[in-house]
Amino acid sequence: MSLIKIENICAGYGEDNIIENISFDINAGEMVGILGANGSGKSTLEKAVCNVLTHDGNVTIDGLVIEELKVPRVANIISYIPQRSGIGIDISVLDVVMMGFNPKLGFLENPDQTMKKQALDVIERLGLADKSDSNFMQLSEGQKQLVIIARALVSDAKLLVMDEPESALDFSIRYKIMKILREWISCGSRSGLIILHDIMLALNNCDRLILLKDKNIIETVDLHNDSIENMETKLRMIYGDISLVKTTSKKGIDSYSMIYDSEGV
Repeated sequence: MSLIKIENICAGYGEDNIIENISFDINAGEMVGILGANGSGKSTLEKAVCNVLTHDGNVTIDGLVIEELKVPRVANIISYIPQRSGIGIDISVLDVVMMGFNPKLGFLENPDQTMKKQALDVIERLGLADKSDSNFMQLSEGQKQLVIIARALVSDAKLLVMDEPESALDFSIRYKIMKILREWISCGSRSGLIILHDIMLALNNCDRLILLKDKNIIETVDLHNDSIENMETKLRMIYGDISLVKTTSKKGIDSYSMIYDSEGV
């Protein structure tokens, strides 16, 4: 069942569109990845979907047209995890995470004890229980990213939009976080739209992959229904001479790996 409808999105900076006539749906409980070369419009598309970038077209979430809503209402429906936090002041980890409740609060209203407990629970789940009172500015870049993810999770939005949330995270943490994000999306009527730099994370954690090139969607990879041969053919349109390999771990978990086939690189 489609929770999100993205229709004929055109967006860019100045007079030039970076993306044109982008349309696709996202189902409830589905994680959709966006792949493309640098400059293909991945971040532009996400900013348009979040309505923080002027655009043509419409985004409809659970029957609500985002472009017709005021900013606080949009913030209740869409939670955005950027590449960088944008925070430049001394503030505790707990206070950063509790910012995720702001769209639900009235003017001058503060988070209550229930919200504080929810925030602490998420902080603990992300492995930062000993950092809740720490200064956010003194954390490592990876720890800061985990805090921003925690802030997004407490917001309880319908759509979680993520721009390379794994970029500052260590290898094992990346997979742990993706598992947490998948579990969060699968609980309730939620969806995820994510840009991933790590193709292995995309192949093994998304339901579908949207491939952007030349301002448009050139293909969609269905990771549950496409054959490995079809996936290879589609991904070569972005990555060139690659092969996909399906492997099984010692614990019996199947996963995909992508290999670059060209010689003399």
